Order: sequence, then structure tokens, then C-alpha cells
Amino acid sequence: MWGTVETVADGVHAYVQEPGGWCVNNAGIVVGEDTVLVVDTAATERRARALRDAVDALAPGPRRIVVSTHHHGDHTFGNHVFSGPHTLLVSHAAGPAELVRKGTALQSMWPHVEWGSTPVVLPALTVRDGATLRLGGITAELIHPGVAHTSDDLVVWLPEQRVLFAGDLVFSGAAPFVLMGSLAGSLAALARLRRLDPLVVVGGHGPVGGPELLAFTEEYLRWVAGLAEKGLADGLTPLETAERADEGAFAALLDRERLVGNLHRAYHEAAGGAPGARIESAPAMREMVAFHGGPLRCLA
Repeated sequence: MWGTVETVADGVHAYVQEPGGWCVNNAGIVVGEDTVLVVDTAATERRARALRDAVDALAPGPRRIVVSTHHHGDHTFGNHVFSGPHTLLVSHAAGPAELVRKGTALQSMWPHVEWGSTPVVLPALTVRDGATLRLGGITAELIHPGVAHTSDDLVVWLPEQRVLFAGDLVFSGAAPFVLMGSLAGSLAALARLRRLDPLVVVGGHGPVGGPELLAFTEEYLRWVAGLAEKGLADGLTPLETAERADEGAFAALLDRERLVGNLHRAYHEAAGGAPGARIESAPAMREMVAFHGGPLRCLA
């Protein structure tokens, strides 16, 4: 079994793939009267087909809306498994260009993974600030919280059920990652999401939780900001700052090497760099490998 369906409200389900590390993401399934909303797909063809089987088991029928919370391949490589004449693929307006630019380059980081067939499929509909979907008795609000994890983040908020599908603005039990987005923007976005007052929070990776996941992510990012301030004052590089950091409780997080990438973004913003401005990711990723002490672990 690739994923587990967790019912979090009437007709609302989280599809959780353990343990939630690199490229092992969560999805959402919202069953409306005649349409099913799927929030994200999966990194590999096999995992995406298992998700589709779970969707079909909950609500057989052709009509699907698939919303991508952002363009990263672990959330979009499986889109083609759902594509068809009765499926509408939706993303933020900035997503298609990123999908085209990056293609399947992510897969080269983990050549041992059985990716399967993962052609890039572009969305048929994009939104900029947000949109509201009516799924029979369920309302789903698509919200762009600003530049946060990426420039094209969308979260899915179900106001009546108070369920938030937060995408990779939230990692549960794993280190957050803002190298390709914004540290300051992430903190602003999380404050906005807290004001929604969610009861259930489904992060992009890791176990389902509640508003404490938002608070923990904020705590982590503020810690990174403090490290960056001190590291810059001491003339240290992001890698040197990470190596000297007292990680405390954060040392137990999955994929803790993301600290290095997060510090690259924090340094960039401290120097006046714009949120979401492109940082060459390859050097940062090489330093993350060095911090980790070897190749990064991916169980996709």
C-alpha cells in the first residue's frame, strides 16, 4: 500500500504517504455531489495510480478537478494519470512556466527511484489570487497566500469543515523548505492561514494535524531567520552557519539538511533579495548533501 486514506470530515479525506520525506507527499480527496476535487497527485507513476485507485474507491465517476498546490514534481508528476476529457487541472498562474522550465529535472537527483512515465501536463485553468469551487454541498476556496514555499503556491480551504490543505507551506515532522520561495513570505502566509482558524491541517508531507503545525512551522522559520542574522554578523556561509547551529528539537526532523537551503534564502533576503527571486539551486543542494554527509534519502 502506497498511501493511507484518512477521513478528516464528511466527504473530506487526506491521502497520507509515510514517512513524508523527499518526494513522498500527501494529497487530498474532497467528494462532492457530482465532482471530486483532488489536491495534488504524486511523484511517481505507481504512486499516482495508487492515489487514483483510492479516489475511484471513494467516488467512482469521471468528473475530477485536480488542483496543484505548487509546481514541484512530487506534487505534479502524477497529473497525467488523472488527465482526460472529464478532468480539469488547475494551478496558480505562475505554475505552467515553472513546469515547463523544470520539466522532470528533479528525477536526476534520485536515479534509483522507479519514476515510471511522468510526462509534464500543463493545467487547463490557472488562477492568480484565488477562486471558489462549489462541489455540491462543499465549498472549496483556492487561496494564493503570496510567495512562500514557491511563487505559485495555492492552498485549499474548506471553510464549513475548517479543513486546510496547506501544500508545502507546512511539513509535518519534516523540515520546511523555502529555498525556492521566501522565508519572510512564508511567515506572512502562515499568519494569514492561522487567521482562517483551521481545525484540521493537511500539510504537503507528514502526518495530519491541527493548527499546531502552523505554529511549529513559524517557530522553525523564525529560528532560521535568527541563525541567518548571526551567521551574517559572524561572516559565515550558510553551510558554516548550519554546521555550527544548535538544532535542538529540530534535529529530529526528517530531511534536516534543508536547513542549508533555507539559510541560502534567508541570506538572500537579508541582502535585499526579492521574495521568490531565483537562487541557483544546484550549489545549495550540493551543500545540503555535504551537511547530510552523503546522498539525500528519497523513498519515493
